[in-house]
Amino acid sequence: MSSENILEIKNISVCFDGFYALTDVRTNVKRHTVHFFIGPNGAGKTTLLDIICAKTKPTAGNIMYYPEGREPVRLTGMKEYKIVEEGIGRKFQVPSVFVNLTVLDNMILSLKGHKGIFDSIFGKPSKEDMENIDSVLERVGLADKKDVRAGSLAHGQKQWLEIGMQLVSKPEIIMLDEPAAGMGKPETFRTGEILKEIKKECTVIVIEHDMDFVKQAADIVTVLHEGKILMEGNISDVLADKTVQAVYLGRGAE
Repeated sequence: MSSENILEIKNISVCFDGFYALTDVRTNVKRHTVHFFIGPNGAGKTTLLDIICAKTKPTAGNIMYYPEGREPVRLTGMKEYKIVEEGIGRKFQVPSVFVNLTVLDNMILSLKGHKGIFDSIFGKPSKEDMENIDSVLERVGLADKKDVRAGSLAHGQKQWLEIGMQLVSKPEIIMLDEPAAGMGKPETFRTGEILKEIKKECTVIVIEHDMDFVKQAADIVTVLHEGKILMEGNISDVLADKTVQAVYLGRGAE
């Protein structure tokens, strides 16, 4: 079972002062897929990501991670930085790039093994590191922006740079919180194409509200509602489901 699953979310509940943000959530994330978690605001999507990366501790349940060619790892109870070291990266909604550095310097800073800013800027990356950076920048559509100051990039390009900054450390899972927020249609479409490209190398978990974007890029969609899983499947089955339409799509999908 586990060779196909990279993540197994087992009976996760989380209670904040008597309020259950998640109740008995059980699902698996398959390797090399783009797996979307959707649902109205307050459904528990971000809380679930927080639990995967140990920002929040669950009240019950645990999460198992099956890295390629290594022993399974129980993520529950681990420190946040350890989970990153295990190969699980996360990008938050607001891009956190170093605006005064170039695109290339941002990428160098994100390389695994470069421990600090001083090291990264004054310790020269290897030829292999540079080839890795070039290849990632190509994939996220920023190959021609290497020497451009990150602060002068368009909003969508900053988001792509940050996806690139995650990818350069070669994670096995990358988690993205509303990567298309604030983007126009062409940028959103380009982002979907980037996700379909990078899933060849790692598994992508996404929280999103933009249904066109979900339709374009999703392999699997899990719908959360009031902290529980309402439905899971491919996007056409999910969109056709009457309950999903009532609780989520009926609200204009926010």
